Amino acid sequence: MGRRLESHSVSFAYVPESPVLADVDVGVTGGEVMGVIGPNGSGKSTLLRLLCGFLRPARGAVLLDGQPLSAIRSRERARILAFLPQTVTPAFALTAFEVVLLGRYPRLGPLGAPAGRDREIALRCMRETETDGLRYRDFGTLSGGERQRVLLASILAQEPDLLLLDEPTAALDINHQAGIFALLRGLARNGYGVVVVTHDLNVAGQFCDRLVLMSARARIVAQGTPRQVLTRDLLTEAYESPIVVTEHPITGTPLVWPEPASAGGAKP
Repeated sequence: MGRRLESHSVSFAYVPESPVLADVDVGVTGGEVMGVIGPNGSGKSTLLRLLCGFLRPARGAVLLDGQPLSAIRSRERARILAFLPQTVTPAFALTAFEVVLLGRYPRLGPLGAPAGRDREIALRCMRETETDGLRYRDFGTLSGGERQRVLLASILAQEPDLLLLDEPTAALDINHQAGIFALLRGLARNGYGVVVVTHDLNVAGQFCDRLVLMSARARIVAQGTPRQVLTRDLLTEAYESPIVVTEHPITGTPLVWPEPASAGGAKP
């Protein structure tokens, strides 16, 4: 049975009396890709930080395999959970390979020095993310999309069971975006649990097994399969703007776009 990460009635606020999340219940199990979608300011990134233990809920609890996440030592947690934030800037000048190798830290022995196997794993992760050609490049000289793929290789090198990714394809072109989501889906089919925040509803509908739709009112509007969540009514409620939903002519997955202003509010 795969790992299980879940929140129970979790609430959080950066400013007292202004909750970002209120009584949120979500969960991901090994073997699935769960997409987190919703408008800006709906708490998607905050939810990921709570799930990985970077933030602590004001109320409620985050559990890993039924155990409070806060009770698990940070090094052990890093062997199970990997979190990729929207932006990462290393404090020192490093090559792309050195950045990926840093992902091996939770797996290193007492002396803390990477061995041959660690280097092999780092290189394999770079090949999987199509970044092996950047191995000797200074990380600071890479484009936004290249950096993002190198960082994804770095958290894959942790060999975690659960991946929490905050907009991992935001800076990628359409080809690499599809490639990364296909990679994530392949990892899930091999037992990984994946939680990914994305603003691309069409990609979410195509590659995610389940979706969590959040609103700017500190709550979850809906959870379920893409067909259950990506509906005109639910998306219009969450985004507070008319949304058109139809079926993709090739994949059959939901196809989503804003209702054109010239449509005059007419239904498609």
